[in-house]
This record gives sequence, structure tokens and C-alpha cells, in this order.
Amino acid sequence: MNFSVSVRSTGPVFDGRAVRAVRDYQQAAEKAVAQEGAKRVRVRLKTVLRHPTGYYMGHIAAEKVANLWEVNDDGIVYGPWLEGTGSRNRTTRFKGYATFRMVKSLLDAQSAQIAQRELPRYLARMNG
Repeated sequence: MNFSVSVRSTGPVFDGRAVRAVRDYQQAAEKAVAQEGAKRVRVRLKTVLRHPTGYYMGHIAAEKVANLWEVNDDGIVYGPWLEGTGSRNRTTRFKGYATFRMVKSLLDAQSAQIAQRELPRYLARMNG
């Protein structure tokens, strides 16, 4: 007795659409977390800065550097002093606001929830 079987593989898993959707989701999730971080830094600065001019907060941004997203202040010279990591913080009473460090801790704890909000549109692409 002889028989043969033929299998036809079609759909997102087999034609590469699912792999592309996963990659695109990862990139979108990383960007969303970074953008949320920049937003939270600006919100916190509004509450801690005594005389905000808007100049410093206007330079807070999420940007892709190399292959990673980061939140930075565009290298503003007094940024380390405001954060509390500058050399002047060791010699003055002002110890900084630790805004970036505080927001990073919050994002570490909430990044999965932020990324989860991006997931539905990519799941639809994986389902064909």
C-alpha cells in the first residue's frame, strides 16, 4: 500500500509577515516607552523647577541613538547639575532633582504595560 501526502504552508507565519510584524512591534514598543519617558521627565520638571523657562524642557526628547532609544536633554550644559550628577553638585548645597533617574525607575516597572498598548495592531498583522 502506497500513499502520498501533500502539505501546503500558507499564511503570515510561512510568508514572513509574522516575523516582520514581531520586529515592527518591538521597534514600536521601544519607541513608545522612550516617548513616554520623555513626557514624564517634562511633567516632573514642571513640578520641581522653581523658575522654568521652557528652554530646558524643550530639549528633552526621545531619540534613537545607534540601535537604542534614549531620553536625553540634547546635551544642555547644565543638565547634569539639574540631575544631580554634575561636579558642581558635590560642592554646593543643591544635590539635583534626579528626574531622569526617577523616571527610569518608573519606566522599568511600567514598560511592559506601555508596550502592551502597541500590541493589538501588530497581532492583527500576525493573524493574516
